[in-house]
Amino acid sequence: MDQRRSPTASERKRDPERTRARIIEAAAAEFGAKGYAATRTTDIAARAGVNKQLISYYFGGKEGLYKELATSWHSSAAEMASQEQPLDQVLASFVATTLTDHGRLWAWSNLAGDSPPTDEAFLRAQVDQMRERQAAGELPADLDPGMLLLALMAAAAAPLTLRQTAGQITGEDPATPEFAAKYAEQLALLVRHLSGRT
Repeated sequence: MDQRRSPTASERKRDPERTRARIIEAAAAEFGAKGYAATRTTDIAARAGVNKQLISYYFGGKEGLYKELATSWHSSAAEMASQEQPLDQVLASFVATTLTDHGRLWAWSNLAGDSPPTDEAFLRAQVDQMRERQAAGELPADLDPGMLLLALMAAAAAPLTLRQTAGQITGEDPATPEFAAKYAEQLALLVRHLSGRT
């Protein structure tokens, strides 16, 4: 007998936007803690306090939920990377994300390589923005914008992806907001040196 069922009318009527938001928040935590492959929809539903079938109802399943998370992250990241913000401030904002579930989710997807592809269009747009920053004189013209973006993303993620190494180098806990702020300040200074704005 098929254990799956559609959500009841009362489940759908409760507060669909709030329910969707709880599922997305729970998914970010689960994917961030375990990666895509190891995360089960049952665990997401339990964390969100909802029936597992609501994940299928709202998102079409685990992959759809993951893609929804990525889309929501891209919107936030696009705002952080706005051309109106100097690149050093953009980078500082991205360092702060290393303390979030989204930061861990991004790290897992890159380390495991098992999540659905979701980032190519977003990243291509970010490379175009780097090109625009170069054209405006914010960055040296001899740097490849894609390679520079990759290097800066890796640098911003270092407190998360190199947590043990960062702790050993600095003697501080890279998982704290204080470390993130101090590291972001130094990274911003490095970018200002790159752009000749020191």
